[in-house]
Amino acid sequence: MEKRDYYEVLGVPRASDSDGLKRAYRKLAMQYHPDRNPDNEEAEAKFKEVNEAYEILKDDDKRAAYDQFGHQAFEGGGAGGGSNFSGGFSDIFDEMFGDFMGGNRRSGRQGSASRGGDLRYNLTISLEDAFKGRQVEIRVPTTVVCGDCNGTGAAEGAQPVICPACGGTGKVRSQQGFFTIERTCGQCQGQGHVIDDPCSTCSGTGRVHKDKNLAVNIPAGVEDGTRIRLSGEGEAGMRGAPPGDLYVFLGVESHRIFEREAADIFCRIPIPMTTATIGGSIEVPTIDGTRAKMNIPDGTQTGQQFRLKSKGMSVLNGKTRGDMYVETSVETPVNLTKKQKELLKEFEKSGGKSSQSPQSEGFFSKVKEIWEDLTD
Repeated sequence: MEKRDYYEVLGVPRASDSDGLKRAYRKLAMQYHPDRNPDNEEAEAKFKEVNEAYEILKDDDKRAAYDQFGHQAFEGGGAGGGSNFSGGFSDIFDEMFGDFMGGNRRSGRQGSASRGGDLRYNLTISLEDAFKGRQVEIRVPTTVVCGDCNGTGAAEGAQPVICPACGGTGKVRSQQGFFTIERTCGQCQGQGHVIDDPCSTCSGTGRVHKDKNLAVNIPAGVEDGTRIRLSGEGEAGMRGAPPGDLYVFLGVESHRIFEREAADIFCRIPIPMTTATIGGSIEVPTIDGTRAKMNIPDGTQTGQQFRLKSKGMSVLNGKTRGDMYVETSVETPVNLTKKQKELLKEFEKSGGKSSQSPQSEGFFSKVKEIWEDLTD
């Protein structure tokens, strides 16, 4: 029998997001679950079909493969056990209430242990470090595998025993009407076994608190808020379980001169009135620690912006750089001598005002027009 389209099975459009898929799955799974439809083969078949469709579509990678190749992408068992629902109603309960009950209960099945927790470390760097990249040594308070028991949690010579509360399954069941609810065993924390003679150093947890020194490689071009993941550098797992990850969140300090926007750099530079008037060249600082020569045309005004190509920030995972934009601020001279003031007065008398100060002349011309309109 040819399989139906997974989106059709769940009754959702192909553009549905993960929340839409989950809502549709919960509704159909509750409707067709064997516990609610005893001895109903048709309902059982539909439940399997719904479960298989959701197992594929809830995984981004599997969903992408299905969207491109359809059911052929999973021929030969590639669907990852879509028709296996041996977990019964507990799997649906995990989907709906797992977070409320304290996380993913699947980690509590027999033979498994609690994965170590993920850690977050906030690291502040300078704009120069973000430009060129660097390696930073950090000290992280965390938990590591206990050296005395090698992570087992048992004292030397002692062995774990089967948990009497769950019989080694790591979970306990309770019946509420037609619902069968599974919960992580509280006595063994889902591991299926307990330790009668725990390690005195770690009190049976298999891990101890310790500060860890780590080297973090910061690539050139990172931005404020960039997250770097260090796999396996989080907290140690319980009794030999895998460790968590460490996430380093970068904060880039404000700079005294430069402002950053993506890969571009902005800078406001004061220039002498004489240079702005007759033109010239100036040297401006750049983020790489060098100076760049910039030509100033005659008649430059405050607020004019000049672009220095490829003088901005490094581009993350690339070999190019952004641009640098320099905004000019024409500086009025102060503390002039009597002779300098006389020369400026002579200069003012020597030419037409419109050619000397076009913005000022234009502004007052508009003001004059307004006054004339008001008096008409």
